[in-house]
Order: sequence, then C-alpha cells, then structure tokens
Amino acid sequence: MLLEPSLYSIKSILILDSDGKRIIAKYYDSSFSGPKEQLDFESKLFKKTSKSVGAEITLLDGATCVYRSSSDVYFYVIGDAAENELLLVSALNCLYDSVAQILKRCVEKKTVLDNLDLIFLVVDELCNDGILMECDPTALVSRIGTRTEDIPLGEQTVAQLILW
Repeated sequence: MLLEPSLYSIKSILILDSDGKRIIAKYYDSSFSGPKEQLDFESKLFKKTSKSVGAEITLLDGATCVYRSSSDVYFYVIGDAAENELLLVSALNCLYDSVAQILKRCVEKKTVLDNLDLIFLVVDELCNDGILMECDPTALVSRIGTRTEDIPLGEQTVAQLILW
C-alpha cells in the first residue's frame, strides 16, 4: 500500500540525560496525547536504547526512532513507522552536529543545560511543526548566531569585530 507523501515527517525531537530524564522534548504529533503518555514513551525509549553506543535505529510503539548518544546526553528524532529513515537520520545528524558546533564539541549534560536557550533555538530552526526545515548544521548555526564574546577573536568576521 502506497502512502500519500507528507511534509510532516517528524513526530518529536528529544534530548534525554543519562538517567532517561527529559532535557528537551518537542512533540509535533497528537499521538502522544498528554504529558503522562509522553513521559511513558520517553521512559520506554530510553530503556530500549540506553545500552547501545553510537547512532542507531529502532521501532517502538509504531514509531521509527533514530538516536545518538554523547557521553551523558541522548539525542532522539522520532517519526512514523513508515517514515523514511534516511530523512530522520539526516535530521538527527543536523541536530547533533549543530549542538556540537555551538558547544564547541563539548556535548555534555552540564554544557547543554548551560546553553539551553541556544539548544532550543537549534531545535526550533531544525523542525517547524513536524516539517524538517534544515539539514545543514553550519547554515543552522549561522542563523542562530552565537554570542560574539564566546567566539575567539581570530574566528570572528569583520562585521562581528566592528560591532564589538
């Protein structure tokens, strides 16, 4: 059976800590009707995925879940069971690489929590209401704009130096 193509490909984006607790959760689909169902899904997902290392894919409750871990932080992109896995992996890689660029490759729970405002911007720029908006982490990070005081002087553009 051939399904109608849809732009709405992402059901949710999650970032969990090493205990399976929510750091960031954005749900774009009504299949998780309330906070209790969302937390139950997150708990089941973490139990199923926490033992593996690296980027993986799994099916859970009729959803395709792609995930990646970094020290004590787990990144998840969830789509429908019939969704193209390559699209979900592309979204996951863009999310992870963008966060890594913003955090200067120090993707740990403490630095994620310290920069939560920027991480929320990454998630919002990546996906709008379930529609994947960007796959290029460099373009995504440039749209967010990091604080110029955080950028070393040698890496700032001329415009940033003039405004400084």
